[in-house]
This record gives sequence, structure tokens and C-alpha cells, in this order.
Amino acid sequence: MPSTDDSDNGSDERPPGYVTTFDPAGGDEPSEAIVTAVAAVANVDPLELSPLYDVVEPGALDTLVEHAHRIGADAHQVWFTYEGFDVGVRTDGQIRIVDGTDRVQPTA
Repeated sequence: MPSTDDSDNGSDERPPGYVTTFDPAGGDEPSEAIVTAVAAVANVDPLELSPLYDVVEPGALDTLVEHAHRIGADAHQVWFTYEGFDVGVRTDGQIRIVDGTDRVQPTA
């Protein structure tokens, strides 16, 4: 499961994919926004998706984003795979969804 927790320095090797946002200052929870966004990209009802907690702890993700926003930290990001998509969540409220089959493969 791909995962990073470092500042966005523009060196992300993933293709742009689908990008949406949520408002951490407005109380939006990233876990809910992720499920809604993945359902939209997959063109299914959110209730048809597997539970997000099968791949990441939703409460921990929400807490991470809320804490980073509260202390004014630089944007950090977490990547994980959900429903065949690579999902990137930034603490500034950006969600990026990339088809998991589009991963950059390491060269031998």
C-alpha cells in the first residue's frame, strides 16, 4: 500500500487523475469526502463501496488533517489504495484519485 507523509514539493510521480477538495476549516471530514469522491469517479453509489476502514483508519485520517490544519502546518499528504484507485489526501483539503493501474512502475 503506497503511503507518504511529506510536504508536497511537486515531485509526485503519479499522473494528475481526478482532483477535488474538501474544507478542513469548515469541519468537512476527509474520510467522508474520500468515499464520496471515489464513488463519483467509479460511477457508483457510495454505499456500494467497501468500507474505508478496510484500508485506512478513518478516525485517524480525520484527526491527522484536523490537527495539521489547527496548528497551521504545511500541507502533508497520505496515499493509500482504495477500490482499485490510489487516493492521495492532503491536509490542506485536496484529494487526488488516480487509477491504480496507472502507477509508475520501477525500472529493473
